[in-house]
Amino acid sequence: MAFIDCVEWQPQSNDIFAWRYPEQNLTTATQLIVRESQEAVFFSKGQIIGKFGPGKHTLSTENLPVLHNLFGIPFGKKNPFTAEIWFVNKAVPLTIDWTTTPVRIMDSDYAQMLPIIAKGRYGVKVRDAEKFLVKLVGTLNSFDSAQLTDHFMGPLIAKTNSAIVTYMTANRVGIMQIGAYLDQLSTYISEPLKQFWDEYGFELTGFYVTSVDLDTSTPDGKKISDAMSDRSAQNIAGYTWQQKQGFGAVNNAVENSRGGLGMMGAAMMMGGGLGGNAGIGSAMMMPNGNGNFAQNSSSSPINQKATVFCSRCGKSFPSNNRFCPHCGDPYNPCPVCGRDNDENAKRCAVCGASLQTQNAVNNMLDGSLCSRCGFQVPSGTKFCPNCGNKL
Repeated sequence: MAFIDCVEWQPQSNDIFAWRYPEQNLTTATQLIVRESQEAVFFSKGQIIGKFGPGKHTLSTENLPVLHNLFGIPFGKKNPFTAEIWFVNKAVPLTIDWTTTPVRIMDSDYAQMLPIIAKGRYGVKVRDAEKFLVKLVGTLNSFDSAQLTDHFMGPLIAKTNSAIVTYMTANRVGIMQIGAYLDQLSTYISEPLKQFWDEYGFELTGFYVTSVDLDTSTPDGKKISDAMSDRSAQNIAGYTWQQKQGFGAVNNAVENSRGGLGMMGAAMMMGGGLGGNAGIGSAMMMPNGNGNFAQNSSSSPINQKATVFCSRCGKSFPSNNRFCPHCGDPYNPCPVCGRDNDENAKRCAVCGASLQTQNAVNNMLDGSLCSRCGFQVPSGTKFCPNCGNKL
């Protein structure tokens, strides 16, 4: 039987908390080397027989007096004995990542139940090597951060989710503002977790929440995310959900107008599709005393702007002008935001709204389209060649 002359541990990574030396055949002359941030714990016959801190030690009966009682080894003699040697890493690994499972919360910003998910990082170090080895390691050969995460996944997620929901609800912090409270949230969660880790011989050296986000991995979470993005876009562009639906109907009508509905129907749909408010459609086309259609500027959202800036020269002019008084460029207003655009533009350069319907209506007002059927007529024509309407 070979006896070990020197025992030591040279860890390859810092995420291993404990490692058991593979051999047990020792003598009272065996040399033990314990490095900085390490502690060596000896087990024999089911009990701890000694602990050693950093340094070089000889396993004599002077260092381990219990050997005299367990094995009958006389003091000052060189004799063999068997024992398990565990090396415990007492460094501080701050590289353990955590992610919660989705949890639903009544969001204070949207007054809706939202699914959220949180992520972060925590660090622990072994404070009580004996308690750690007895409660966690057992018959394993090593214990690393992955095993630690797997072992405590259930209680950690439960405690973290509960703390996040409690904090956000009690402080009325919604999903849109939680990013500004991550430091406070981290401190709030770490306090009860310190007691939890202490029971297993650990010291919680740091706990950080890096993000709390809407969970988009589920169908309802994805729908809520899309709705939130849509709402933000509407707030930035300055239009409502009803207006968006109305313009979508108009765009579809324009695409189908070549066969039968015509620009007149598209403009009428525009007026009726805005939740019963014909503001835009009626502002574009209202019958005058001569039976023709003219632009009504009294109720149009476009004309709520007192002035606009010319897309050609950049100078301002009243929004009820048909042409720029500085350069003579025709005023081609966006039906959503009222900004002036180039007469050949298909979409607004500012908000991206479609200009096809507006350009078609402008052509109708200029006489190039029939006011009855929307047919394109040559300049100077007195009667529509498609329906016979007097122009």
